[in-house]
Amino acid sequence: MALTNRENYLRTVTMTGGEWIPMHVSISGATWNQLRDDLEDVLVHHPLFFPNFEKGQQNWEELEYRERQHAAANYVDSYGCVWSGEIDGITGIVDGHPLADWAALDDYQMPDPRTHTPLKPVDWEAIRAGVAQTKQGGGLTVGGLEHGWLFLRLYYLRGFENLMMDMATEDPRLDRLITMIVDYSRYIVDQFVEMGVDVFHFPEDLGAQDASVIGPKGFDRWIAPAYHSLMQPVRDAGIHVHTHSDGYIMDIIDNILACGVNIINLQDIANGIKDIERELKGRVCVHLDIDRQSVVPFGTRQEIHDLIEEEVRTLGSPEGGLMTVVGFYPPTPAENIDAVLSALAKFQRYWWE
Repeated sequence: MALTNRENYLRTVTMTGGEWIPMHVSISGATWNQLRDDLEDVLVHHPLFFPNFEKGQQNWEELEYRERQHAAANYVDSYGCVWSGEIDGITGIVDGHPLADWAALDDYQMPDPRTHTPLKPVDWEAIRAGVAQTKQGGGLTVGGLEHGWLFLRLYYLRGFENLMMDMATEDPRLDRLITMIVDYSRYIVDQFVEMGVDVFHFPEDLGAQDASVIGPKGFDRWIAPAYHSLMQPVRDAGIHVHTHSDGYIMDIIDNILACGVNIINLQDIANGIKDIERELKGRVCVHLDIDRQSVVPFGTRQEIHDLIEEEVRTLGSPEGGLMTVVGFYPPTPAENIDAVLSALAKFQRYWWE
């Protein structure tokens, strides 16, 4: 009997023998806006990834974007951070920092996790009902904190240069702020632990193009204690710990994993496919983020095919341990999206056929 999606996912994570590589495809709102009908023409030919897609279902005059993805508009999140966008369908940046001056810390009010996520109000009863319904249907249940829940949140609150100086000078107020963020996040973690989800996500961005933003010593001083204090209760509850980071993180990968991570979502070319194989294959489940900077947006169909084949051959195995995700952003053309989806479909069952 074939495995369910949930069973296959969990066997992939635990490296106990799945039947296919779990693959996720994400299309940015900006790409929808850029390609429109041409994108629809591609997706109808890939029912494996878009099983219910039909041409004409998108209203181009009423494209909807998430709250932080509107050009020339400001959005204030629950922490009081101000987001500014430049491109419809692409998440903006934080350029309004409520704690840019430490003098504001004493009167600063954290959001209430019982009523607000970092971005908007939350209905915990509805979330519990959704998790229960997914469990009843045999689906994979997932919880998580918002992207950039700690390191980036510190930058959003203080501003990047201020944060770097805080770390360099060992400012004790930074310890206080980290404790406030961890206490807020702990409530969210506890809710999902109580629900008994299968996987909990701690998404973050710790890497730049060719080095981590914060090195091993800085990570262990400022980040690791918070990671460990929230990840360990999740692992103790039998829940898989998933973390994400864009950019190069191989210089802090051991530090990250030591906090309790057993699924790591990292970028392929930025970290090096061979280096990922050497450091991570068979050790944790690699959730590989397929290139979005060079080959996918600008490569030929053959180059895209060869990249995905190399990644599956190098990092996969019959036991599992490899998942993939690919996100499409401008200026990726429709034909390259088709090439990616075709290659993913070709190699999804490579290790079992």
